[in-house]
Amino acid sequence: MKQHHTFSIVLPAFGAAIIAALAQIVIPIGVVPITLQTFAVGLVAAIFKPREAALAGLLYLLLGAIGLPVFAGGGGGLQSFVQPSVGYLLAYPLFAFVTSRLTHATAPIWKNFLAFVLGDALVFVGGIISLHFLGNMPWSGAIAVGLVPFIIPDLLKGLVVALVMKPILNSLKNHSYFQ
Repeated sequence: MKQHHTFSIVLPAFGAAIIAALAQIVIPIGVVPITLQTFAVGLVAAIFKPREAALAGLLYLLLGAIGLPVFAGGGGGLQSFVQPSVGYLLAYPLFAFVTSRLTHATAPIWKNFLAFVLGDALVFVGGIISLHFLGNMPWSGAIAVGLVPFIIPDLLKGLVVALVMKPILNSLKNHSYFQ
């Protein structure tokens, strides 16, 4: 039991590290770049239990807030939380929790894909809201720059998460946490 407890404490740190590492893969396309952050959050959510997945997202935000360069392209610090794109970041713990809650190792790929899409949609809602209010964009502009360019890339990310989730969980099935 103690090993399981220790593991569930360490797991969010590992998840935050995965998110931070994949956040460094950036394709600049405008106000909001394409990154692998949402892929990382979705993958963590698909593999971890809801509590640990959400804590990984919160820890990631905390690491960035204290100034570690964990956000896209090496960003970090409190100034990151007043940027027009902060809504995306703030939605990560909710994305992780919801997606984790809805994904299951025994579910068909399409259900796990839909779980990713639903969680990812929460990120876009947060991002569009912050682009509108902090970026002083009209709603149509916030949607045009904060959602439209990401539809295809994020659907592909969700598909990859849904496809790799079961093989990853199968490789981890000997640990009691993943059973």
